[in-house]
Amino acid sequence: MGSRSTSLFGLWGVVLLAFGFVAYAVAPAASAYVLLHVGLGFLLLVLYVTASRDSLTSFLGERSTKYGANAVLYSLIFLAVLGVVNYLAARHNHRFDLTKQNVFSLSTQSQGVLGKLDKAVDVHAFVEGGSDPIIEDLLDSYKNASSNFTIHMVDPVKDRDLAERFKVTELPTLHIAYGDQSATVTRDISEETITNGLIKATASTKKVVCFLDGHGEADIDNREAKGASAFQDALRNENYETRKVLLATEATVPPECSVLVVAATQRPLFDHELEQLREYLKAGRSALFMVPPQRGTQLVELLQPWGVKLTDTVVVDQVVRLFQGPALGLQILASTYGTHPVTKDFSERTVFPMARAVQADAAGKPGVTATELVKSSPSAWGETDVAGVFDRGEASESDADVKGPVPLAVAVTGKHKEMGFDKEGETKLVVVGDADFASNQFFGQLFNRDLVLNMVSWLAGEEQQISIRPRAIQASRAQLSPEETRRIFYLSVLVLPELLLFLGLTVWWRRSTK
Repeated sequence: MGSRSTSLFGLWGVVLLAFGFVAYAVAPAASAYVLLHVGLGFLLLVLYVTASRDSLTSFLGERSTKYGANAVLYSLIFLAVLGVVNYLAARHNHRFDLTKQNVFSLSTQSQGVLGKLDKAVDVHAFVEGGSDPIIEDLLDSYKNASSNFTIHMVDPVKDRDLAERFKVTELPTLHIAYGDQSATVTRDISEETITNGLIKATASTKKVVCFLDGHGEADIDNREAKGASAFQDALRNENYETRKVLLATEATVPPECSVLVVAATQRPLFDHELEQLREYLKAGRSALFMVPPQRGTQLVELLQPWGVKLTDTVVVDQVVRLFQGPALGLQILASTYGTHPVTKDFSERTVFPMARAVQADAAGKPGVTATELVKSSPSAWGETDVAGVFDRGEASESDADVKGPVPLAVAVTGKHKEMGFDKEGETKLVVVGDADFASNQFFGQLFNRDLVLNMVSWLAGEEQQISIRPRAIQASRAQLSPEETRRIFYLSVLVLPELLLFLGLTVWWRRSTK
């Protein structure tokens, strides 16, 4: 066999050995791929050297051989530099999230919680076999965002004593420790549940949100569409306690209530309940009023001294439907927000399914600051002919209506001394012209949840929790086993380039031998 014909065997042998060594360097294991490439490559090189001993000496002295050696040397230098860069990148990790909705970035709430850590948080992740790539990748996001966040992946079978000490009964389970305080996260491990666990573990106190009950309000224990259980669950996840308050049987609003929620009372309040609410506000406490159209007429007079005007309207918007033209809609989409801590950096859409116009009316009221938090689109208006909308399904904008953009919610701060009260103090109010936006049916739609929880956080004095929270919906991910990952690596990084290289060398050799 001539030296010219065996030269192709030598090239093939070099390629096989190179790919075999690369595969072993990336995944150190004597796999069939590595053994086949190293063995066959070595045999082809031996065949080439044996058949070309006479011409090998002259070949090494040729100018083309020197150029080839230089090319190989430069390639090795390039690979060495690439290895150093990869090593430095691994030591100084930084992620770039190029997705439109930042699905691989921590939310502002998660970043805010991590930014306030003043001591180490130890997270023990109990997972099957001590390994779970998805959970570990999620926890790495927290670790990369804070130097006070440490992770321990634990196999509960091998480390049974630790699992028993943390009372692990199901997998996966995260035990979050912050000094002497701790929290546990089980089952659905996501950014939302991890951040809620961090809030619970780092909280120094637990505040109480009370819901007025007994007047046909949405039940916080009801999980149907009209219920408010989602609101209650979200509050508990953020370390608030919740309870119902029946003012009809109470002398005063319980002192432990940090925030009182008065939502869509279907039946009138008793006179002594209204008096209790007046005294509650004068005592410098906080309340969230949700008053939809045709409800809560008794609250108009109660809220007026605090700079809030509850108009007798229903907000209507003109929507354009495909093939039908303009139509009237009562589900109001809002994306305009006032300058206030509740809506700081808030620019997302919220939906109000049935709202009245609520206006700031603090002019001439010393000590009262009222801010219109949310506004409808300019095409909406506050219809004063409420009966026409509900009874006849008709509405037309007139001079008597509230012009758009229509305010849908107002936040109030009242300084008692400036208001003429005897004692120093401050009252916080948020009044929303809708209640269904916080119901189970709409609480999770768009960014309603964030807006409602931001209102409660401001009222409770927990302004550090005002943020955009993690989305419950996660980006789709494929979880591959180590063997599947190895096969994909072999096919995409080794086999396909190798075949192309073999084909290129063969074509070059055939043309050079003609």
